[in-house]
Amino acid sequence: MMPKRWRMFAILALIFMMSVFYRISMAVSAKDLAAELNLKADQLGMLSGIFFYTFALAQIPLGPLLDRFGGRKVISLMGVITTLGALIFANAPSYPVALIGRAFLGIGTACVLMGSLKIYTNWFTVQEFPAVSGYMIAVGNLGNLLATAPLAYAVTSFGWRATFFVIAFLQAGAALTVYLAVRDAPDSPLPAAAFSDSGTTSQLEAWRTLFRTPTFWLVCLLAFSWYGNYMVLQSLWGGPYLMEAVGMSRIQAGQTLLFTSLGLVLGSLALGKVIDRMAGSFKKTLMAGQAVVILGMTVMLGPAEELSPPLLSAVFFLIGLASGTGVIIYPIVRTLVPHQFAATAMTAVNLFLLLGAAIVQHIMGIYIASFPKGPLGYPAGAYHGAFLIPICGLVLALGLFSFAPERTD
Repeated sequence: MMPKRWRMFAILALIFMMSVFYRISMAVSAKDLAAELNLKADQLGMLSGIFFYTFALAQIPLGPLLDRFGGRKVISLMGVITTLGALIFANAPSYPVALIGRAFLGIGTACVLMGSLKIYTNWFTVQEFPAVSGYMIAVGNLGNLLATAPLAYAVTSFGWRATFFVIAFLQAGAALTVYLAVRDAPDSPLPAAAFSDSGTTSQLEAWRTLFRTPTFWLVCLLAFSWYGNYMVLQSLWGGPYLMEAVGMSRIQAGQTLLFTSLGLVLGSLALGKVIDRMAGSFKKTLMAGQAVVILGMTVMLGPAEELSPPLLSAVFFLIGLASGTGVIIYPIVRTLVPHQFAATAMTAVNLFLLLGAAIVQHIMGIYIASFPKGPLGYPAGAYHGAFLIPICGLVLALGLFSFAPERTD
């Protein structure tokens, strides 16, 4: 029989998969939303970005709430808000109402990964945590897969409203399952030696420790830039770019984006072994992976339009594979504070991660909208300049992170 901690892992990974689905779902449904709600590029950028803005802002109270009340109650309660958001979005008659629905989705799903990782800090040791985090991202990011080709087929066959209406009811069932089956800690806690502890004894002192640690700020900047690159490609602008500049159909674009999701899943599953191959170095693994992300993203500056579909799919797969190393930010920041404040540290860096996704998507939308829109969409040059924004940001962040001290404990 499967051990209890792994049964809970399966349940939490399932609801995280749904959370990731909402993040990515705009990419293949963007043209339908734009046509039905009469949206411009900057409005599309905001509609996608509002999810990440509210998600990010929710991180501020979320860490202390998770440390105080535990992941089970918070995830279950916020699951109700997620369900409400999905229903509002599915029935939205206008842009402002759709914004409200997406905002609720962002708030409701904000706690899923952090709440799950908080629970895992009680069920898995520090040594097990990086691999478990990778497994969580891998399984959860099956939501990426569902939000690419499968969602494209569903939207084409049933429409985006009916699709999100069904998802809302699945969401409600998942939230109820978490409340009934998940527990915050085992009856027999892991020994204290299994956790890191720097002697901090208060919530305020934990915040002070983070804010006074240069590594925290370097990790936050890298999280902002890494996730900004991944999400502008996978969550919103990758789809329109492939359809308008490369000339793909919605189905073809969804299939290409599917390879990015597959890459992220496999990269996250292999994360523990990759760290071992890097002599246990979190820093070296993270830097090597993000360097590959930068290299892959440069294809969106024009070369993508000249590549064959199979080769372009391979590039998208490589970007996803390398993006899996970004998960290492959580084990790194977890070591900066004592075990009991793990959620505070992880949600703090998660704030910057989600702000990266929101801000970069929005800025790209504003940049693209400054170009005249033709009958087939925006010109390729608009996308080239827009993608250069997150690429340059990641180059800068990675350069600064190279000065961070190594942490493996």
